[in-house]
Amino acid sequence: MARDMTAYRQLAVQSVAWGGQVAIYPLPGQAYSTDLPVQCSRRMRDTSVYPVGTCFLVEAKLTDRLGGPQYLYVWHGDAIKVLSDQDAEVFLGAYRRIRL
Repeated sequence: MARDMTAYRQLAVQSVAWGGQVAIYPLPGQAYSTDLPVQCSRRMRDTSVYPVGTCFLVEAKLTDRLGGPQYLYVWHGDAIKVLSDQDAEVFLGAYRRIRL
């Protein structure tokens, strides 16, 4: 079954150190809270390839698992697009969204 792309939104996210591990969270100034965790490919959290603080442009959807806490889901097979700091600023400036 194909993915329903209407459920996905373009989102800028960043890797952060969290409890001794690397986690991915949305950058501020977008539709989603910066506290929502992002479930994505492990490659995005691999510090040997992408250092902590790397920004990515992803297609994400808001979901939950069996009524559990909400999180943002990024399909693991999507290509990884790294954003420079300047690209992230341009994206956030052009696509500021109201919070959901």
